[in-house]
Amino acid sequence: MKIKGKEYRTIWHEGKTVRIIDQTKLPHQFIIKELNTVKDAINAIKIMEVRGAPLIGGTAAYGIVLAVNENNSFEFIKKSAEELIKSRPTAINLKWAVNRMMKKLQGINSDEILDVSLNEAKEICDEDEKFCENIGINGLKIIEEIYSKKKDIVNILTHCNAGWLATINWGTATSPIYHAHKKGIPVHVWVDETRPRNQGANLTSYELNEEEVPNTIIADNTGGILMQRGEVDICIVGTDRTLSNGDVCNKIGTYLKALAAHDNNVPFYVALPSSTIDWDIKDAKDIPIEERNSEELSHVEGIDENNKIKKVLIYPAKSKAMNLAFDVTPAKYVTGLITERGISEASSEGLKKLFK
Repeated sequence: MKIKGKEYRTIWHEGKTVRIIDQTKLPHQFIIKELNTVKDAINAIKIMEVRGAPLIGGTAAYGIVLAVNENNSFEFIKKSAEELIKSRPTAINLKWAVNRMMKKLQGINSDEILDVSLNEAKEICDEDEKFCENIGINGLKIIEEIYSKKKDIVNILTHCNAGWLATINWGTATSPIYHAHKKGIPVHVWVDETRPRNQGANLTSYELNEEEVPNTIIADNTGGILMQRGEVDICIVGTDRTLSNGDVCNKIGTYLKALAAHDNNVPFYVALPSSTIDWDIKDAKDIPIEERNSEELSHVEGIDENNKIKKVLIYPAKSKAMNLAFDVTPAKYVTGLITERGISEASSEGLKKLFK
């Protein structure tokens, strides 16, 4: 996708380094950062210079490459893999990508291990890009159907950032939107601000602006009244982990949007590549829900009068805050899952039809 008219991916390998777009600086500054060591990759994941389940997976894959480049002993690589997996617990793509890399490297001799790891990491990223493109092609059919009946602007509500900045390219929830826009279907996106890190306002709106897709930022709690007024035709969100029964773990606040959509008969779709499906956990209560630093709630960042990024306290200094990063939307509130293989019901039966 584009930034200032130039095509980018969110992560790529160049020379002996891995390069990322530092998302903690967006939308105010566009900075490309180099990752030189596996610790750099772990830190980038932890402090959310990269974020979004598919991109975290891609970064973890390249993190293994950086580990191999530092020290190609299998003991060091295995320890690095364990540290990568611990860097963020909720998004399943991270563990999936690391396990895939380690399985590929098992038994490879030291002369070949760097090339093999690099090729596998590139394949993981290429695969994700293709998956997200196909998610867009499949999701486009839903938007086309709404437009064929409405013959007017299709209003789509998103939550957090499930755009190309959260993947390698295209995005998950945004991919159908981009495909519809490219096809000439008039779309407008309601962009949830998405507290506490404002990924909707800072990232989703930013990338939609760069692609010239009409959008409006709203406070997180505005979606309900817009649905009551008939100003939302469809909700499309992403996911960090979806269970094989169709339960969806995603950015905190997703559950509330699903409840509002259910109450107002608004279709609620979840877009995801198959790498985000957790085939092992059967009960949503067993999903590890990340609790992040409360400072993400108590402080906000913005541009000051000197055009410098500044962090300020917005809460009473003595107040406590709890910062749960994700919630779970039960399958019964999900209209369908948009995957690279097609659209399925949010159920074990629906997913088994696509992924036998």
